[in-house]
Amino acid sequence: MATIHREGNVELLSGKVAVLGYGSQGHAHALNLHDSGVEVEVGLRPGSSSRAAAEEAGLTVGAPAEVVRDAQIVSFLLPDQVQPSVYADVAPNLGPGAALLFAHGFNVHYGRIAPPEGHDVIMVAPKGPGHIVRRLFEEGFGTPAVVAVAQDASGKAFDLALAYGAAIGAGRAGMIETTFAEETETDLFGEQVVLCGGVTELIRAGFETLVEAGYQPEVAYYECLHELKLIVDLIWEGGLSGMRYSVSDTAEFGDLTRGPRVIDDLVREQMKAILEDIQSGAFAREWIAEMDAGEPRLAELREQASDQELERVGKELRALMRRERAEVPTA
Repeated sequence: MATIHREGNVELLSGKVAVLGYGSQGHAHALNLHDSGVEVEVGLRPGSSSRAAAEEAGLTVGAPAEVVRDAQIVSFLLPDQVQPSVYADVAPNLGPGAALLFAHGFNVHYGRIAPPEGHDVIMVAPKGPGHIVRRLFEEGFGTPAVVAVAQDASGKAFDLALAYGAAIGAGRAGMIETTFAEETETDLFGEQVVLCGGVTELIRAGFETLVEAGYQPEVAYYECLHELKLIVDLIWEGGLSGMRYSVSDTAEFGDLTRGPRVIDDLVREQMKAILEDIQSGAFAREWIAEMDAGEPRLAELREQASDQELERVGKELRALMRRERAEVPTA
């Protein structure tokens, strides 16, 4: 059974928090910390397009190598690709007892960043995109998070992680104890098998099956993609049982009898194989090599994916729906 924490002592954040990055997670962490009374400085490269937004929000902004000086915590809220180079840039300026915080364990777990002894290495990973983390905080709620410690130099690293999580609002929804390994491996698995890879391929395969059978692409798009949000919202609100309660008996019967035919034993074996790639580091080595090469394969795959009939049909239908909403008269 998971251990869930609802509280953290924000007063432990007595020094400066240097937030590196001001993207999805960076802006949410920085603003929530600031609103919780924590001293925050944002580290951005010269010429960053995010600088104006951070300054307009009332935050102090400087170069990453400068803002980490004398920081109690340095939060690496940058894309996985750039974290190692930024770490190498800022490492000489870290205070001897500075804690390093991550919102995803990839680089630490796979050894791309290996802080020396003397530094706490902690994780606070909200289970939601940054704009949700910020919006829920402003509404008085919070986004759940997982918290972990990879290196406990101070003897109080976990308390510091809980304090940080509480300051960004995660304590309001619950902070689950985990490890860098568990967070990294389950996060990659979820992305690849369900949330991104699995869902997108299921949508594409369903769409193409209907179109190849002679059905109109527009109708296939509505059935296999557009209505997905309605189902996901029901699942998010009430779990699988809540969704099944809300749909028709016909839909529920089809779900329970045909779903296992789509996600069969062969699919489950592929899931296990993907998990083994993650656990062994095979996926990490493949992705690291891709990043080091400048991501040419990702660019090629991205272009191929954007040039599918599903995407062309969807673009047209979404434009139509936006136009119709804009034409609805307001009271």
